[in-house]
Amino acid sequence: VSTMNAKAISEGEEEASGMRDETLRENDHLGEVKRRQVILVAYLIAALDLTFLFMQMGIMPYLAKSLGLDSVGFGYLQTTFGVLQLVGGYIFGRFADQFGARAALILSCASASVFFLLMSISTSIPLLFLSRLPGVFMHGIPGAQKVITDVTTSSQRADALGKLGLCFGIAIITGSALGGVLSTKFGIFVPTYVGLVGSLINILIAVAWIPLQTKPKSEHSTSQSGSLFSIREIQRLMKFPGVMEVFIVKVFAGLPIGLFMIMFSIISMDFFGLEAVESGYLMSYIGVLQMIVQGLVVGKLTNHCTEMTLLRLSVFVFASVGLGMALMRTVWHYCIVVVPLVFAFSMLATITDSILTKAVPSSDTGAMLGICASVQPLTRTVGPTIGGILYKQFGVPSFGYLQLVVNISLFVYLLRSKIPLREMKS
Repeated sequence: VSTMNAKAISEGEEEASGMRDETLRENDHLGEVKRRQVILVAYLIAALDLTFLFMQMGIMPYLAKSLGLDSVGFGYLQTTFGVLQLVGGYIFGRFADQFGARAALILSCASASVFFLLMSISTSIPLLFLSRLPGVFMHGIPGAQKVITDVTTSSQRADALGKLGLCFGIAIITGSALGGVLSTKFGIFVPTYVGLVGSLINILIAVAWIPLQTKPKSEHSTSQSGSLFSIREIQRLMKFPGVMEVFIVKVFAGLPIGLFMIMFSIISMDFFGLEAVESGYLMSYIGVLQMIVQGLVVGKLTNHCTEMTLLRLSVFVFASVGLGMALMRTVWHYCIVVVPLVFAFSMLATITDSILTKAVPSSDTGAMLGICASVQPLTRTVGPTIGGILYKQFGVPSFGYLQLVVNISLFVYLLRSKIPLREMKS
């Protein structure tokens, strides 16, 4: 009965989605110029938010060490932040559905302000742990995704979401560099002051440039009310056709690579023999690749290929990356492997987010994006333990072999299964 209900609801949503796209095109609620302006502002807020986050990530190990926190304690600190983000992702998404994308972005920026304020006065280990607490609502990227999802049609969504990767590339380069320069020349707490002021500026940008309601008027009344966290609501979303299948692919396809990246700081020293400066250059190289792939490649492919084709392609490339990682021996090998790795990672994230937000009612897109945003914190939570065991017991090639086996299995699954999707191209 629940399957029939979900199917009936899905058919209704398909019709509603068609009406929504027609409304967006014909009535032009925000206006084309206004809509583009809102999307650009969402990109700006996301880029600034990520830049400040990468700034603090660069100084965090040194700040923790200066307070007397050892490597085990630092691991607990990272896990604490991961758990808070994991718990807060879905709650943040539900908040966005009920109160609007602008309110959600303001909540995220306000939380970031408190985060940097507490970090700037962290003169003891307990205060440093306390500074992680606002991380439960620090979800700048899902907030920007919610804005973009609300103001774009289904056929425009994948391209618009993909360009958020440009923000990530810019942030990883500028944030890492700024954090290092500011902390070295002016003191270890200066990046936190910049992050505090910048987050407050982000609040003003959101208030001034993001509309109070980003959805068409016809959709305001369909937003669901109730508890911000509900297991029953998550189960309801997962019952829509195609949602569970695509979400499983999203979680497991990138999990082995996620484990590898969590251990990368150790692998770069022990396996590749890199110094801190060289590791910084490597991260900048990855950031540039991310910008190129997300800005130039993903959008063009979404215009010419169906989303299921691109989903299969990303999983197949991930499997190939696994083979390359299993065979790599030097940092130069990794520089070659990381090119298809960035492509597969970017494509998988963009396409699965696009598919999943189309598969659920428009009033639940925030909750769905919140669930999607919980995947990375989940990896960060379990990653240090699983990644540490793999690295110590089986070495770097084990990550590659795991990546290969998992993604070949997923690729066969995608070929054989008939996942009901709304296939759309721009």
